[in-house]
Amino acid sequence: MAKVPAKEKKVRRIDFNLDAPHAQSVLLVGTFNNWSLTKHPMKKDAQGLWKKTVMLAPGTHEYKFVVDGTWVEDPQNERRILNTFGSANSIVHVRK
Repeated sequence: MAKVPAKEKKVRRIDFNLDAPHAQSVLLVGTFNNWSLTKHPMKKDAQGLWKKTVMLAPGTHEYKFVVDGTWVEDPQNERRILNTFGSANSIVHVRK
């Protein structure tokens, strides 16, 4: 009996950017990495723009940046949802 291949999820490449030239460290945290403070460190370019590309499955994902230990929403993204801490998370919707 032949095995039926598992259904593949179509993941998409999503770029995250944050303009924070004076920051010493920036992390990308969200539902896609279980809010991990180690999984997605961002890298700063010569102009002070922090960047990270991640592969995300289709759906809606919540995220924030952690800038030098302070959790901040994405200032370039107006899409937000309230969280259980009384603040908001930025959201990104990945198409199928």
